[in-house]
Amino acid sequence: MTKNTLFSLFALVLLGSFVTAQPENDRDKQKVRTVSIPISIFTKQELRQGQAEEYIQADRLIVREDKDEQTILSIRSVVEAPLALCILIQDDLSSSFNLQIKDLKKFIRSLPRGSRVMVGYIRGGTIQIRQKFTDDLDQAAESIRIVASSSTVSPRNPYDSVIDALNRFDALPAGRRAILLVSDGLDVTQGFSGSTPAQSLDLERAISRAQRRSVSVYSFYTATVMTEGGDQRLILNGQGSLNKLSDETGGRAFFQGSISPMTFEPFFRDLTLLLNRQFLLSYLSTHMKRGYHRVEVQSTNPDVKIEHPKGYYYR
Repeated sequence: MTKNTLFSLFALVLLGSFVTAQPENDRDKQKVRTVSIPISIFTKQELRQGQAEEYIQADRLIVREDKDEQTILSIRSVVEAPLALCILIQDDLSSSFNLQIKDLKKFIRSLPRGSRVMVGYIRGGTIQIRQKFTDDLDQAAESIRIVASSSTVSPRNPYDSVIDALNRFDALPAGRRAILLVSDGLDVTQGFSGSTPAQSLDLERAISRAQRRSVSVYSFYTATVMTEGGDQRLILNGQGSLNKLSDETGGRAFFQGSISPMTFEPFFRDLTLLLNRQFLLSYLSTHMKRGYHRVEVQSTNPDVKIEHPKGYYYR
């Protein structure tokens, strides 16, 4: 985002964890608490054109928690803040993925200074760590390798590995956190007939863990050796699962129809736009009950689109 980009609501600062908790002995006395969530703000026209506008009139933002409107305290830009990014690549992707490695390396090197990147490949039910979290972006980029493109390394689903990767964020300081998942999204734990998003328990677990850790999951659909044959039912189930994972965690799923993308370049262009329009929204919550709370953020400007986690856990 250019320094001249202006938002009618925002001051530039970064600080704080994504969900603020209070001491146990104070909770019974409180009637409100502070909650902070990451959001991305952009216009529909920007997405169509793939280019950031210099000015955005966001108008008034409205936050609802469990359908009740809440009071917004602040909206702060986190664009210049380092990003902790875990890149997960399913190792049984079709060999066409190897043509995208150059663009992937370029994206890694373009991240803000101080960002930390981890690279892992999903093989069977585990992650092969190619690079632990490091702020050496060149080193992280060079850890990207070609995929095996073999059914011998196919996982039952990618979401077990997403959960594993999420646990690795615990050692990092609070701040911007994201996963980039390159996968077909298919969960065949219960067989092909049980591969719909609604039937995937591991998908639900991954969403829950990501929301607890304030990690946005962005996903690029790419066919594997199982889905490159063009079975529309399996492809739609996989894409639906990726879309649910990304939508519920405040990220986005990127598809190019039902086939593997010819190039990741438009995906990275839009992803960069989203990351360049990130803010930390803080508001007062009137819900003191522990557990899961649904969140909805809207703008009174119909041309403005806001992406955010669809909920969080209060402990």
